[in-house]
Amino acid sequence: MISAKAIKQYAADHADAAEELMRWNKTARHASWCDLNEVRHHFPDADQYKSLVIFNIRHNHYRLIVKVDYKARLLMIKGFLPHADYVRGDWKKWAR
Repeated sequence: MISAKAIKQYAADHADAAEELMRWNKTARHASWCDLNEVRHHFPDADQYKSLVIFNIRHNHYRLIVKVDYKARLLMIKGFLPHADYVRGDWKKWAR
C-alpha cells in the first residue's frame, strides 16, 4: 500500500517534483512488482539497497526511498530526500 497522503505532501512541499511524484504514484499503485527487474521496467534508474528501492526524481535532484516487500506486494514510503541528504546515507537505517 502506498500512502497517497505522503506523496501529496511531498508534491506540495516540492512543486518542482510534483508532476513526477504523481506519475510515480499512479504507476506504483497499479504495479505488481516481483523483483527489481520488474521495477526497472517502469523506472530504469531505480536502485535497491537491501529492502529499500530508491527512485530518482527530477534527474537525481531528489530520491524517493521506498521499503518494498515483493512477496506481500507492499510498498511503504520511507522518505523523500534532496540529493545532499541522500548522500549522507542516514536513510540506510530504514533497510533490513
